[in-house]
Amino acid sequence: MDANDVDMMDTDAAPATSSPSPSPEPSSIDVARGLLTVARQLIDQGKPSEALQAVLTAMRAKGGEAAALQALNRAKELYRNKIHETTAADELASLFAECAIAESLHAIPESSSTSNNTPGPPSLEPDATETSILAETGRKQVVLDAFSDGSSFVCQQCGGLVSNDRKDEHYAFWCGRC
Repeated sequence: MDANDVDMMDTDAAPATSSPSPSPEPSSIDVARGLLTVARQLIDQGKPSEALQAVLTAMRAKGGEAAALQALNRAKELYRNKIHETTAADELASLFAECAIAESLHAIPESSSTSNNTPGPPSLEPDATETSILAETGRKQVVLDAFSDGSSFVCQQCGGLVSNDRKDEHYAFWCGRC
């Protein structure tokens, strides 16, 4: 009976020592891959904060707390630079748009005074952005934005703000000075 007990203990002991080899613990790379997969799914579900949390956890698993903090600081720096550049570019585009509108509107009275035989509406005042319907209703910025983003232009002949998609139709059917 003692021999059977020893045999049973040997068989019990053998699986216990060989158990870790069939199901090894996942490596940090496998954990990171799994977390990144989860992060992608969270992005697809519209949960960016939770996705960022999963990415940070993956970074901590792979490179430690220092790697996660370094990546966060770099992302924050890139974000701030991008915001600063975008703001500066928007301001510059707005200034260019205002200059172009003012220049085009100042050219209108000069061209209408030299060609009095051209039928059309009365000449516009030098600053048509102040006398336009949009300006009168408090939406002067709409004119500036439409011109600055490149989706529209100010007609050199009538001073109207026209969508680039409707340029040909404007000249053919709507512009009274053509």
